[in-house]
Amino acid sequence: MPDKARDAESYLFADRVFPVMRIVLLAVVTLTQAVLGGPQLFAHQDVYRPAWAADTAFAVLAVVSVVCAAWVLRGKPLPLFVVVPGTVVVLCASAVATGSVPSGRYFSELHWSFGLVGWYLFLLLAERVVVLVAALGVYVATSVVQFAAAGLPDRAGIGSAAIVVVSVTGFQLAVVVVVWVLHRRAEQAAEVAAERDRLAIRQALAEQRGLDHRLKFAGQLGATLPLLAGMADGTLDPRAPATLRRVTLAATQLRRLFAENDDVPDPLVHELSACVDVAERRGLAVSLAVSGETVPVPTAVRRELTGPVITALSAARSRARVSLLRTDEEVRVAVVSDTDVAVADSADAGTAGLITSDPLGVEVAWYAHGEQTRMEARWRPEPTRPD
Repeated sequence: MPDKARDAESYLFADRVFPVMRIVLLAVVTLTQAVLGGPQLFAHQDVYRPAWAADTAFAVLAVVSVVCAAWVLRGKPLPLFVVVPGTVVVLCASAVATGSVPSGRYFSELHWSFGLVGWYLFLLLAERVVVLVAALGVYVATSVVQFAAAGLPDRAGIGSAAIVVVSVTGFQLAVVVVVWVLHRRAEQAAEVAAERDRLAIRQALAEQRGLDHRLKFAGQLGATLPLLAGMADGTLDPRAPATLRRVTLAATQLRRLFAENDDVPDPLVHELSACVDVAERRGLAVSLAVSGETVPVPTAVRRELTGPVITALSAARSRARVSLLRTDEEVRVAVVSDTDVAVADSADAGTAGLITSDPLGVEVAWYAHGEQTRMEARWRPEPTRPD
């Protein structure tokens, strides 16, 4: 089914059918009570015993309809604090009204509450089909018991009463089936809409991930393209040490970026291994030492932690040593290489200094001693607060 058709179906059942159905039921109980029940009751006041009981039941039912109208006319479902006492009141009013009908006149035109009470139960319980069926059963059973307790009439009277009971309850049960079908259609439409929303969210997340990946690749290529262009037009000498260092740096960055998108149990070690692999391919002797259990590290933090490794390995001449130390309090990545990296070119031998401390909490420091340079990145996870 097309998306627009599903949207229309969901809107029809969720937002239009049930409010309209409640308004129709309110109109049915109001008109039935005013046009059919009221004239019978007030025209034969002398036959009801006692008359005040029948009048009270009539007034109580009218009050229930007025209370329900406060929500129904605004298109709102009836709250539970209205439904529960309303149902009890309606069933009690039905018993009182039936008890005031003269003996032998049950299920006749004088039995004005029979049938009307069923529509009141529909109004109160239309959205709770199982409870509605149970309430209708209690209502009909109570009426039949009162009919039998008043003294059974002859066979003709019993047959007439049976015809009235079957015709009224049969019609109302048919309406129950219609209401149940509407509920099922509404549930199916809601399930379709929920599944569509889940698919839309997954698609949006996938598109966002794809966009993030493209932006990251574009950022790396943005730094690489001028390098390629310079070598292509001759402004950069491919054999110059500075150009080779830039090429190595760009290649290592791209390789780490590719590794970032791999689904692996230990992303940080995987990305460090990718950087080491590039260095080994160009002839460096590189060792990687890992200590400690896996610690969850956000992607942005991993980029900052591996940044010094990329810089140092790209500038190393022949050998390097990379180490990763992980504890619950700290993640530390260090690299020792046989070169002075660019950030330490202005430093004297044997000096050390803090380079950066970014908003992510990653601190990067360098230590230079002769031709040996150590770069280190540290990150301290935020402590988990106890519940």
